[in-house]
Amino acid sequence: MANFEVFCEKFLEWRRAGTPIVVVTLTGERGHVPQDLGARMVVGHEGILFGTIGGGKIEKRCIELSREYLEAKDGPLKRGFTWNLQRDIGMSCGGEVSILFEVFSGNREWQIALFGAGHIVQELAPLLLKLECRLQVFDPRSEWIAKLSDHPRLTKQVCGDMVAEIERLPEECFVGIITMGHATDYPLVKRALEVRKFPYLGVIGSKVKRLKINSDLLAAGIPPERVQGFHCPMGEDYGKNDPSEIAISIAAQMLSFRRDLNPQESRTDGGGSLPRPDVR
Repeated sequence: MANFEVFCEKFLEWRRAGTPIVVVTLTGERGHVPQDLGARMVVGHEGILFGTIGGGKIEKRCIELSREYLEAKDGPLKRGFTWNLQRDIGMSCGGEVSILFEVFSGNREWQIALFGAGHIVQELAPLLLKLECRLQVFDPRSEWIAKLSDHPRLTKQVCGDMVAEIERLPEECFVGIITMGHATDYPLVKRALEVRKFPYLGVIGSKVKRLKINSDLLAAGIPPERVQGFHCPMGEDYGKNDPSEIAISIAAQMLSFRRDLNPQESRTDGGGSLPRPDVR
């Protein structure tokens, strides 16, 4: 069986690159089977990218099904089968196998960048990391960055020039500006509006602060239509003025915008959904 640590490293590489893949795992066995329980392989459009579940007819069948799932572009899904190797696959051995197919679409990981590591971000970061996202947090204050717990999908960076970091973010990144105040928030939102149109750009603060930012942006020559391209106050309009409740409202708003970008991720259990929030 292929080394599990190597599989994990390669899996993360494919996910970060947005490569569509199917992970095929041998989850059950009875009688004579061509591989050990837990064997896995990864299939892309071009064929096997990693590992094996035993070769021969069973592997051929799994590759064919994997390619069908990738062509269907139905998004993430899991499907399992139990096959009699002689009757269902046409092999001479009389064993039986259970196979799990896990399909991962080519969508890149959800990228989120937070500027500031204060009280709200201390609550927001662990909440976001419960979701399937890759999170970056920037702050010039090392003591606040140090308070964030380590996580494999969290990048913490002490930086004196946060504005320069805005320019390095990918265009699909969700951006939250939650720094020490207007003096540090404003240069970030101004640069964010100048360099690209992020799918979500939120700034912490009040409606009065929003008016101040608008005025400063217009005075700086930012076109009026671009000035409408951020959300302040950020977060849904509910909850108390408490860091933990503000964090929940921000995460909810980000999820709402992510849903609009990827409609296939909407709930299918009959639950209600939030309307897309207006720019405030």
